[in-house]
Amino acid sequence: NKLDYVWATSWGVSTRLMGALIMTHSDDNGLVLPPHLAPIQVVIVPIYKNDEQLKQIDAKVEGIAAKLREMGISVKYDNADNKRPGFKFADYELKGVPVRLVMGGRDLENNTMEIMRRDTLEKETRSCEGIEEYVKNLLEEIQANIYQKALKYRNEHIVKVDTYDEFKEQIEKGGFILAHWDGTTETEERIKEETKATIRCIPFEADEESLTPGVDMVTGKPSARRVLFARAY
Repeated sequence: NKLDYVWATSWGVSTRLMGALIMTHSDDNGLVLPPHLAPIQVVIVPIYKNDEQLKQIDAKVEGIAAKLREMGISVKYDNADNKRPGFKFADYELKGVPVRLVMGGRDLENNTMEIMRRDTLEKETRSCEGIEEYVKNLLEEIQANIYQKALKYRNEHIVKVDTYDEFKEQIEKGGFILAHWDGTTETEERIKEETKATIRCIPFEADEESLTPGVDMVTGKPSARRVLFARAY
């Protein structure tokens, strides 16, 4: 006969998480997967003129792939001859593989590889010496970059409002709205009925002003803090 925290299963750790992952990071070329979640973190594609050259590239790549795997990095070496390199490039971009390494005949002679990062699509050519450590660091850089990019985008689409008229105008533009709420179901239901917006969450972290008590934009009653409103799509 007292209040306690409920224990329940989560409705979110399923297709909703996958949808959020796709919508948050991906681009017009397909998936962009965080390296910490990607089933394949690095794909290596050879470009060769004949079987003899492929064998030489195979031998070179084998050692690089082995070192990467020793570092705990998942690697796929795609030397299948049923698809052209260009098709493979597009296919792995579509699948969101974070890093692509390419070795051709000239690379073999120069002891280099081309590196492409999926998040920015930037390419560079580097020596094979120490390339494993470079790729390991690059994966962490990509992980941090796509997180910061998503965080920046989210923060740029949060707007504070103090009046209900401002709220109604802003909600038509989309995004999140930080506004004071008096804590009652009645007020939330009224806002939902009139604007189709609902409280999405009460943020754990917010700036000092958002955590300061204020006045509900609808009723004028006291509000403990601002909460995040948005329309669900």
